[in-house]
Amino acid sequence: MAVVVGLSALGAGLSGCDDPSGESGFAGLAESGGQAEASAFLQPKPGTRLVFPDDWGPHPQHRIEWWYFTANLTTPEGRPLGVQWTQFRQALQPRPAAKAPPSPATWPMDSAWMAHGAISFNGDHWFEEKVARGDIGHAGASADPFRVWLDDWELAPISESDAWHLQVQGDNWDYDLTLSNTGNITAHGDGGFSAKSSSGEGSMYFSLAHLNVTGTVTVAGRTQAVSGKGWFDREWSSQFLKAGQQGWDWFGLHLEDGQKLMAFRLREGDSTFSSGSWVNADGDVESLQEDDLTLSPTAWKESARGRVPVVWQLRVSGRGVDLRVKASPGEHWNAGLVSYWESPVAVSGSHDGKGYMELTGYADQAP
Repeated sequence: MAVVVGLSALGAGLSGCDDPSGESGFAGLAESGGQAEASAFLQPKPGTRLVFPDDWGPHPQHRIEWWYFTANLTTPEGRPLGVQWTQFRQALQPRPAAKAPPSPATWPMDSAWMAHGAISFNGDHWFEEKVARGDIGHAGASADPFRVWLDDWELAPISESDAWHLQVQGDNWDYDLTLSNTGNITAHGDGGFSAKSSSGEGSMYFSLAHLNVTGTVTVAGRTQAVSGKGWFDREWSSQFLKAGQQGWDWFGLHLEDGQKLMAFRLREGDSTFSSGSWVNADGDVESLQEDDLTLSPTAWKESARGRVPVVWQLRVSGRGVDLRVKASPGEHWNAGLVSYWESPVAVSGSHDGKGYMELTGYADQAP
């Protein structure tokens, strides 16, 4: 998962119109009384299946989608370093997948794009946000060959290789990474349809949870070689959050025995909706339902932007999994159009490991 609240305001700003979703951003899509179903936007549902290679690329008949990458890396001195990259697309009007995009000469406004890049290292956090108007060449994505870009930020295949190259450059930092997949595609939920509430709202969602990552990271004027494990998510929908849901808590964890855990919960008042996937070391996937998972915050951090849970207990029933998940030291707010928390985590308890945590809906102070 990746944060999407605030993209409606981005699209409205680029198109010069009012935000159709109100202040709640994409959370407001569910409040519009079936707006997605009443329009030409497509909405995933149980039974919708993944199609490759098409699903690597954009879905112009769906309202929202993103490509999301995190990595837990290590410097030559053994110091942990985390990186994150996400690119979002919001459609302002749908376009059939088989229809050619409009000519850039017409200055079209069918979609808006946004990208986030971040580095967490030694208690510091660097973040940058970039935005672009769609269909004029500044940003886009393709399925075959797979490529995602916004200006000079790009994820693309390496010639004569199965690996990908990710290049992201901020104001005073950058990373240049090679991503090599060593496992199968993980389809979450029901064959790729991931429910986000008990009433059926959801998205299409798959991951590459077995990525080996190498390359260089530059921060504070120093370039270092890095290596480690990465996680790549792909997700799209047209009506994501249920009305009343305030945000989510997401975890992508690499356990030392080679197994992986993706788990999330969405918060609605005093209640939550949870789901996840358990990925064995051999790549087999087991969908985890709400009764299988316990996600509980156990310690909180007070900061200028909001009070955020930084230590969690994650349990998976029937597997003897009881994990303590702790954010790395520092402030890990991605302070873009909307602030959210994105941090590396350390895992202990029944299993040791590492991973990433994304928390939305906790910021109470505008950037």
